[in-house]
Amino acid sequence: MFSLKNKKAVITGGGSGIGKAISELFAEQGAEVHILELNEMNGAEVLSSIENQGGKAFVHASDVSDHQQVKKVFTEIGALHILVNNAGIAHVGKADTTSEEDFDKIISVNIKGVYNCLHAAIPHLKKSGNGVVLNLASIAALVGIPDRFAYSTAKGAVKAMTMSVARDYIHENIRCNSISPARVHTPFVDGFLQKNYPDNVEEMFQNLSKTQPIGRMAYPKEIAALALYLCSDEASFITGCDYPIDGGFTTLNN
Repeated sequence: MFSLKNKKAVITGGGSGIGKAISELFAEQGAEVHILELNEMNGAEVLSSIENQGGKAFVHASDVSDHQQVKKVFTEIGALHILVNNAGIAHVGKADTTSEEDFDKIISVNIKGVYNCLHAAIPHLKKSGNGVVLNLASIAALVGIPDRFAYSTAKGAVKAMTMSVARDYIHENIRCNSISPARVHTPFVDGFLQKNYPDNVEEMFQNLSKTQPIGRMAYPKEIAALALYLCSDEASFITGCDYPIDGGFTTLNN
């Protein structure tokens, strides 16, 4: 089950965190993985990891916010079966403390970046006759998260784009779903804590972990496992759905 043999998958931001876990798992399951990564060093490390395990992968240096650059990369990749829109950046701030520059940056990467990849990928997904799009949204699209105004705005748009694409391309055999994780323990989290709470990293890590009723953050491999299911043929009857994977955050935090 959950084989991706003979499938070509594009994963944006596949060089670290959730994207890395998805890239490695998809390759393990037989997919030819194409990683779009702004950080070429991270991309190279994941490529090496996949190849050492006998998988097949390619890395494309790409800024998802650059429309022409993205279009060029997808033209080079050609026909594909799976697109995972994972690339994104975070931001801390309320509506009145978020600068215009920061707001524009979040929009350009987290919204326009998804649009750019959809725009470029869908013609190639059509060629496969059985395409899948998976977008990484967030629980920030579903509930109010303190100090995440711009990020929540962007992830809400990603969830809405998911439903739109699912509706528009259902008769062209393209499925589209999204995943909405709560906090996931990635290098980003470690860097954020080290930068903002250098004197009590462990305490803050525990505090953030406990905001999930299950008592911990998710592991990237757990998000990757759900991504694998939704992109596999076993999920062929699923489209237009968002899947919270949040340790009970959206339903039990009352």
